[in-house]
Amino acid sequence: MTEPVPSSVWTRPRPEPRRRAPGVDQYVAAAMAVADAEGLAAVSMRRVAGDLGSGTASLYRYITNRDELVDLMIDAAQGEDPLPESAGDWRADLGAVAHALRATLLRHPWLAGELAGRPALGPNSLRRSESALRAAVALTPDITLASRALGAVHAYVLGSVAAQQALLRAEQRTGLTEEEWQRSVGPYISEVLAAGEHPMLARRVLEAEEPDPDVDFAFGLDCVLDGLAARLGR
Repeated sequence: MTEPVPSSVWTRPRPEPRRRAPGVDQYVAAAMAVADAEGLAAVSMRRVAGDLGSGTASLYRYITNRDELVDLMIDAAQGEDPLPESAGDWRADLGAVAHALRATLLRHPWLAGELAGRPALGPNSLRRSESALRAAVALTPDITLASRALGAVHAYVLGSVAAQQALLRAEQRTGLTEEEWQRSVGPYISEVLAAGEHPMLARRVLEAEEPDPDVDFAFGLDCVLDGLAARLGR
């Protein structure tokens, strides 16, 4: 006998909340607050129910398990901002897709790891995917190439955000801001550069401008879009 296919959280009817009891949206918002503050690992059905003063059994009435809760969290995050309006230009539109995704990921540090795996299938996520694919199809009508182009943009955004979040985690772990950390390693770096074995590193330290996350992101995104234009532009 064929095993029954588990139902999806997106296809099941959503029960109406009982009187004065939290509903799905309240549970999802509470879970997102925990994840934003403490990381996704801190989210559990018991924790979320407890934060709302609800019994865990009440949460299970709406959401079957933690995986479904995470799916709902992902979709809620994807629906926080309006879709970027089309400018009628593929480069501007893909750029808007990238900036919107970056803003969402920076707001919810746990989200990048979830979007890097299987595609999100909630209604907000599907709307975002449709909008992004429309922008990519304006670059090339070949849907396979358009999907790859969009994947390249998403991969760049995920990598850029991961690097920025790693710096924030380092500050939290060490208790030192970036400026304080630079001062702490300054004497060591001065000795390394004085030895003369790393001339390019010396130029980087002494001549280059200090990195700015927004400026660096825009520069890298322009490079990605330039590459797509050269490879796929009609």
